[in-house]
Amino acid sequence: MTSKSVYHIKECRVCEPVGVSRLLCCTCRAAKDVYIMGLLIRSLPMLTACARSKFITQYLLQHSRCLNVVYGDIGKLQTKVKKFVDDGVSVCKPENIHICDGSEKENTMLLALMQQEGMIKKLTKYENCWLSLTDPADVARVESKTFVVTPAQRATVPITREGVKGAVGNWMSPEDWNHEYSKRFPGCMSGRTMYVIPFSMGPLNSPLAKICIQLTDSPYVVASMRVMTRMGTAALESLGDDAFVKCLHSVGQPLPTDRKMVNNWPCNPEQTIVSHIPANNEIISFGSGYGGNSLLGKKCVSLRLGSIIARNEGWLAEHMLILGITNPQGVKKYIAAAFPSACGKTNLAMMEPSIPGFKVECVGDDIAWMKFDDEGRLRAINPEKGFFGVAPGTSMDTNPNAMRTIVKNTIFTNVAETSDGGIYWEGLEKFTPSDLKVTDWHGKPWTKDSGKPAAHPNSRFCTPAGQCPVIDPAWEDPKGVPIDAIVFGGRRPEGVPLVYESFDWKHGVFIGAAVKSEATAAAEHKGKVIMHDPFAMRPFFGYNFGHYIAHWLSMETRGKVPKVFHVNWFRKGPNGKFMWPGFGENSRVLDWIIRRCDGEDCAKKSAIGYIPTPGSINLYGLNESVDMDGLFELPKQFWQEEAAELKQYFDDQVNADLPAEISNQLNTLKERASKL
Repeated sequence: MTSKSVYHIKECRVCEPVGVSRLLCCTCRAAKDVYIMGLLIRSLPMLTACARSKFITQYLLQHSRCLNVVYGDIGKLQTKVKKFVDDGVSVCKPENIHICDGSEKENTMLLALMQQEGMIKKLTKYENCWLSLTDPADVARVESKTFVVTPAQRATVPITREGVKGAVGNWMSPEDWNHEYSKRFPGCMSGRTMYVIPFSMGPLNSPLAKICIQLTDSPYVVASMRVMTRMGTAALESLGDDAFVKCLHSVGQPLPTDRKMVNNWPCNPEQTIVSHIPANNEIISFGSGYGGNSLLGKKCVSLRLGSIIARNEGWLAEHMLILGITNPQGVKKYIAAAFPSACGKTNLAMMEPSIPGFKVECVGDDIAWMKFDDEGRLRAINPEKGFFGVAPGTSMDTNPNAMRTIVKNTIFTNVAETSDGGIYWEGLEKFTPSDLKVTDWHGKPWTKDSGKPAAHPNSRFCTPAGQCPVIDPAWEDPKGVPIDAIVFGGRRPEGVPLVYESFDWKHGVFIGAAVKSEATAAAEHKGKVIMHDPFAMRPFFGYNFGHYIAHWLSMETRGKVPKVFHVNWFRKGPNGKFMWPGFGENSRVLDWIIRRCDGEDCAKKSAIGYIPTPGSINLYGLNESVDMDGLFELPKQFWQEEAAELKQYFDDQVNADLPAEISNQLNTLKERASKL
């Protein structure tokens, strides 16, 4: 017979124990919380009575051990939360428990602990900034090892055409998952502290907010989650007795370990797995301490599990930035925009417009949860509280507001370090004095002649959103901001124009489903290959892609849907150079978009949608010559091939689950392309 967990006082290590009901350890006489079979023992007579039981005595002899609550009060956890913790302790067998409160005191303590253990290094040039270098085997999302667990395969992924490998999600059966779980998790936190992280995705008083509890054995995760979410006591108090999203994470390296740690970064990349179990409202991750694999509020809750919850509740959980743009007349519009990784999403969200009199303010740079209000208006919240941005390419030229944000209270991962205690990555060459020495992300001396990047291509900054100088005043409005336009985009070097507008909502959904882009360093894929990334959600679908499209189509019946657009900042000319300057100049495209939202007659019909009429994009003050005709050229052969390739993709990947409306859109695109 097994029990949930056994905590007792046979031996202990004292570290400022806290608890409402405590007993004295028989060895050191320190006050300890004591649990036997999940029951809090409140007195020595109760403990004695339990010990007199033959079964309990035998059980204690075989299974009991000391477990310290080293921070926080386990007695204040709600019953459901306490059971979740108890179940986690029973399986993972940590040495200590730390109940996170999100306080500055706690954060300072954890940063000092990680510094002492060599996990992070203080960057002396900035205020409260830290550098972490990971094991080189643990640097990105692991799409091939990320699963959604459901009894029926078709609930998670479409059944592809025979002989075709699915590319829009990974399914695992509950039986296979139980096998994988049992191979990894028993005893996985031995010798480590289990941190209990209560956090909210979304402002605490928002009707869209979701309370989650994450168990982890990584202090790096705790410090990062404090930046990225509304974490701590307030989230726990907000939960009450309601249900919550259960998140379990382990680096998968119990102590003592025979595995050699690189950069003092614990991980187990050979056994990494990230699983989502919708039936249990649960996410379980093992083996990676990096980013979205371990910060489970990031993609796991916000998108994969979030999209399932959104479908069930009638809203959208999307991989989108949210920005507000105000024109010189003071008219403000909000835009939600979906781009695959490394397409300039964060740059756009924090843009400094080049058009005089325009202002852009950031609500969020990565995730949008959108729901119709009582008046039928689509509103969006940013469920996150921080930015987890790609560092390389970020500079005062490309994103000055991000650079101003990250100079304090920021955790940098896998960037290079300068000899004056600063940071360095590709894109900062002209901003870094030549006399400074650079140490690369492997901890080795680096120069521009080293022949390899100083920072990992997927190196990151984790920084509080509230520090952004252009954060929108309504970024934490519990009602969300009203969305006037939805924009899709990707890195398309040829054929796709700078901007076009969908004919209607169904066509807009088709445009989202047809998004393609060059692969990025945020995932395992390497090289400049054009990949399908529908809705910029390909790695993040929580359920069948065909059903996801159908859910998008259904939104038209739920309220007033916004206009839909597609943009492409990355088209190249015959010389191989970008045809559009991008960055702040993208405000000229946003200006056209918001004018279209106001009904201005500044577009003409084309084979692929409405494109700007000649002269309708404001180029006043643009300092370089731009081939606008070339930017909007629609090559017949390209679009015929595009239509044929899209049909092949949908036939292969979505097959019988493709909604008829999308098939109709494909047929009409093919017909229009033939007339170009």
